[in-house]
Amino acid sequence: MVARAARATDLADLDGAVSDCFACPRLVAWREEVARTRRAAFREQEYWGRPVPGFGAPDNRTGPGGSGGPAPTPAAAPRIALLGLAPAAHGGNRTGRIFTGDRSGDVLFAALHRAGLANQPTSVAADDGLTLRDTRIFSAVRCAPPDNKPTPAERDTCAPWLHREVGLIRPTLRVVVALGAFAWAAWWPVLRDVYGVRPPSPRPAFGHGAHWSGTAAPDLLGCYHVSQQNTFTGRLTPGMLDDVFARAKLLAGVD
Repeated sequence: MVARAARATDLADLDGAVSDCFACPRLVAWREEVARTRRAAFREQEYWGRPVPGFGAPDNRTGPGGSGGPAPTPAAAPRIALLGLAPAAHGGNRTGRIFTGDRSGDVLFAALHRAGLANQPTSVAADDGLTLRDTRIFSAVRCAPPDNKPTPAERDTCAPWLHREVGLIRPTLRVVVALGAFAWAAWWPVLRDVYGVRPPSPRPAFGHGAHWSGTAAPDLLGCYHVSQQNTFTGRLTPGMLDDVFARAKLLAGVD
C-alpha cells in the first residue's frame, strides 16, 4: 500500500486508490457488513461500503472518486485541512463522503458555512452540491471501524494515504485542525515523513484550542471532535467551533 500511495500523481488518482484499499481485514469485514445489513432508517439506500477518500479544495468532487454528479467546481488549493479520526459506519461509509449524512457532519458543516468555508450548511449526500473553500477534509483511518475505534496497527497501515494526501497539498497547506486526540496523535508522523521535520519531544498535549507551530510545517490546532458525545453534552459548542475556524483562517491567511 505504501507503493500505491506513493504512485498517486494527484488527488483524484489518490482518491481512486484509497477507495480500492483492502489492507485491513477487520475493517474490510466491518464496513462491508454494515453496508450489507444497513440501519433501518437507510434500508432502501445503497451503502458505499468502501474506504472514504478526502473531500474539498482543489477539486470539490460531487461524488466518491469523481463520479455520480456534475462537473467539479474549480477552487483554490487548500490552505486549511481538517483531520478526523475515521468515517462513521452510517455516515461516510453510507454516503461515500467524509462527515456526510450523520450528526457529526451536521455540526461540522454548519460551522464551516458560518466561517465562509462551505457554500451550504448541510452535507447529506455526495451529490448535494456542497463545495468547500480553501479547505480539505480527510481522516487518519479511511474505513469505518467497529465502535469508532481503529487499532494502532490499522492506524499505521492507513498512514501512507494520509501522508501522500498531505504531500500533494503541501505547497499551499498552512493550517491543520485536528478533530480529537486521535487525529492530533496521527499528525506527528506526518511531520517526519512529509516535511522531514523531527516531531517535538515530548509531544504537545491535545486540548481544545491547543496550538503547535513549527518553522517548516503547517500550524496545528486542536479541536474537540464533533461527536454526538461532545456536542450533545455541551463539551463542544457552536461558539467553540467558530473560534477554532476563525483562528485557522487567520493563521492560514484566508479572508
